[in-house]
Amino acid sequence: MLSHFGIILLFILAAFAFIGIVLFVARLLRPHRPNVEKNSTYESGEEPLGNANVQFNIRFYVVALVFVLFDVELVFLFPWATVFGQERLIRETGGFWGWFALTEAILFVGVLALGLAYVWAKGYLDWVKPQPKLPTVDSKVPATLYGAVNERYKR
Repeated sequence: MLSHFGIILLFILAAFAFIGIVLFVARLLRPHRPNVEKNSTYESGEEPLGNANVQFNIRFYVVALVFVLFDVELVFLFPWATVFGQERLIRETGGFWGWFALTEAILFVGVLALGLAYVWAKGYLDWVKPQPKLPTVDSKVPATLYGAVNERYKR
């Protein structure tokens, strides 16, 4: 007889097997016609211009790391919920483990809130808005010609 963890392991293995089989069948059925356009960097119809190694604002990474940090820490609340949900354990111990689990969860969420307050106070969640750069026209066409064209087609 399998334990509950064995059943969960079987479901996980079945999920991986299902994903593998579906991907293998899709590979067998799909058309495979590579050409120059499909092998280019982008398939959006635009020609790739310039270097792909552009620098991003560091705020993207900081916000992503803060999100992952709090997301992973909230996963630790699930084992607490299973312990807190066991009425038999709470009943047999006279309610001690229930109050202990509740106090432990409140402390954990309090530490998370303290971390969020620290990150907020340091300004790591503030988004820096870039200053817009106005395009400059650096051509040999005189500005009066632009004005004349604009006047001609003004409605």
